[in-house]
Amino acid sequence: MAAMAAAGGVGLHLIGAATATLIVAVLVAAVLGRRRRARARAQAPPVEGKPAPEAGCAVGDGAGPDVGTDVIIVGAGVAGSALAYTLGKDGRRVHVIERDLTEPDRIVGELLQPGGYLKLIELGLQDCVEEIDAQRVLGYALFKDGRNTKLAYPLEKFHSDVAGRSFHNGRFIQRMRQKAASLPNVQLEQGTVTSLLEENGTVKGVQYKTKSGEELKAYAPLTIVCDGCFSNLRRALCSPKVDVPSCFIGLVLENCQLPHPNHGHVILANPSPILFYPISSTEVRCLVDVPGQKVPSIASGEMANYLKTVVAPQVVLPFLKNSSDPFSYCSFS
Repeated sequence: MAAMAAAGGVGLHLIGAATATLIVAVLVAAVLGRRRRARARAQAPPVEGKPAPEAGCAVGDGAGPDVGTDVIIVGAGVAGSALAYTLGKDGRRVHVIERDLTEPDRIVGELLQPGGYLKLIELGLQDCVEEIDAQRVLGYALFKDGRNTKLAYPLEKFHSDVAGRSFHNGRFIQRMRQKAASLPNVQLEQGTVTSLLEENGTVKGVQYKTKSGEELKAYAPLTIVCDGCFSNLRRALCSPKVDVPSCFIGLVLENCQLPHPNHGHVILANPSPILFYPISSTEVRCLVDVPGQKVPSIASGEMANYLKTVVAPQVVLPFLKNSSDPFSYCSFS
């Protein structure tokens, strides 16, 4: 049985997206940390009366405008949550506004490279990959034309715990949100930011709609937008152009044994690669890169036909040991 989702793709580098966003968080936090030390700011006192958690994350009460907020962060994904926690530890008073605080269901940012795990350690966030059934990843196995080889990460000089990690993206995000919200000077609030508030060309804050539909404004000396590449706010800051040369089709294969434990598996297929990697102790993610901007239709059976006629024949027969036809037991409902 399999669960299926689709997302726009730009290539294999999406697998390491979590690493890149963590590095951005480190750089921004370092810059702000230097400013803080230069001004010798005192750490903010604890904030009393924070609301009860919602969906595992502490949320704000929607009261505004923000009095004494140092930083507003729009978005609580990997970058936003890591940044909120890092700035909060540095004594900053942080207000995070996230459109949806429930657990996200995404098919990217599921495989954290060893460099990303080292960044988690640097930020004090390594426990965010604990208690989510994350799997250690030691390298990749490559398959092409009936041949295969393994490429191990060069980890000889690191502690034995250092490796890649693969997991459910949503579980990882929720752990990071919980970690950020555990700090008394970090407020997580569910709301949709509708616009940036500007004065004489300077962003002063944001206007947003709360979960209950109330329109509010929040102000801070610094506003950081971390709401993804399809952000509605980017056009106010730049002229973004997002190219979508292909789409990733994601499936979850249950109780599926891969040839090389603790490895990502890449089949160099035609017309594009096929990826497999564990996201829990019982689940394997399969990512199929489909060229073009149109996703095959599920309702018409086009998706199932594409997987069976184009993808399945290129999956090496001994690759998935549960079945000679690895997609025979998949459901596309």
